[in-house]
Amino acid sequence: MQTRRNFLKASGGLALGTLILPRINNGAKVKDVGAQLYSVRKEMLSDATGTLQQLAKIGYKELESAKSEKGNYYGLTPKEIKKLTQDLGMTLRSGHTRIDKDWQRSVDEAAEAGQEYLICSSLPANGQTIENYQRSADAFSKAAEDCKKVNITFGYHNHEAEFEKVNGQVLYDILLERTDPNLVKMEMDLGWIIVTGNDPIKYFEKYPGRFPLWHLKDMDKAKKQSTEFGKGEVDIAGLLRNGKKWGMKYFFIEQEEYTHTAFESMKYDYDYLMKL
Repeated sequence: MQTRRNFLKASGGLALGTLILPRINNGAKVKDVGAQLYSVRKEMLSDATGTLQQLAKIGYKELESAKSEKGNYYGLTPKEIKKLTQDLGMTLRSGHTRIDKDWQRSVDEAAEAGQEYLICSSLPANGQTIENYQRSADAFSKAAEDCKKVNITFGYHNHEAEFEKVNGQVLYDILLERTDPNLVKMEMDLGWIIVTGNDPIKYFEKYPGRFPLWHLKDMDKAKKQSTEFGKGEVDIAGLLRNGKKWGMKYFFIEQEEYTHTAFESMKYDYDYLMKL
């Protein structure tokens, strides 16, 4: 099964292309669990309403969309998905898209849908070079200004390639250091950074306030693919327990591969969190 990164490459190249604060501490249960809708991408494309109803039935409260062949909301209009999620007791908190020819439309739609965040899901162009990451950072700064005009926070979501080094420089760090921390935020994909051998905690501590959004994902490091919670090598409980300290405001479960079906995996992950 293709990974999210391969999907983004196939559908648009590496084009520039989350939840009430989860209440958790050493003695609390996880509440207000979020889902990245890419986890149920096929289901959303075939039956968006029914899929959202099933996620609500499982218990998900917060949602993050992902741009698809049917647009940013799987064929629904911004107003339709806003009303539908509200009727189901959920909130569309964030959305993934790209910085492309339709960028301003994506910004306007995000505002109409009531989103707090608009996340760029991949770089604006291919190129694992310092120069390309510098150009990307500058594009992020402009995109963040566009979002600010409509009271939306802009962010960028990592995969694994960003943690490669060129001349001793981690490419991802260029994006952090060349942008205004008050304007450009990051959505840390915990699975992909751990696959690269890097420690997300070091980034949380070095760049405080930059990571309000997380993709919560367990990973099989040997296969370099996602797996259900507790089956991989990501310390899900430990990360959540300290999320508030590290500035996490919202998290979304993203399940890219499944043992059986997408809904079974999403229920498994949800139930896992409920038992913590």
